Amino acid sequence: MRYTVSIEIALPREKTVQLLSDPAHLPKWLRGLVLHEPLSGEHGQLGTTSRVVLQTGGRKFECIETITRREPADLRRIPRTSVVHFDREIVGEGMWSAVRERLTEAGPETTLWESENEYRFNGFAMKLVRLVMPGAFRKQSQQHMQDFKAFAEQGKDVREATD
Repeated sequence: MRYTVSIEIALPREKTVQLLSDPAHLPKWLRGLVLHEPLSGEHGQLGTTSRVVLQTGGRKFECIETITRREPADLRRIPRTSVVHFDREIVGEGMWSAVRERLTEAGPETTLWESENEYRFNGFAMKLVRLVMPGAFRKQSQQHMQDFKAFAEQGKDVREATD
């Protein structure tokens, strides 16, 4: 299963990238995050593997995330014409995923965030989820992007949401 989602953030790309890459901000916009801890390497750096635990509904999902691409390596003073790439591979029970993030300047004060997502499933339970709820993964990706936009632009924290 493959899909691409995108969103415009009303902030300059460098500021958007700084907020997105700072692990201290993850719980503020990544709905359901219980834990994100590096097992090897430094958070967000190429080759780093991290244990990630998410809770959706009453169910916890644990996976291992590996950073497979981060360009440029230094996220300060990014040339205007450069595309920021942030790719990762995620492996969990019954699932493998590759996420390829691209951040470009849509204007001097606007960032376009595009996210290509690919999923492969093994195991009966995850294959059943894919068949019964095929749009759930795309919807969750879009929700994360919308939550980040609200955090970045307005300072909204998903942990304080009432919905």
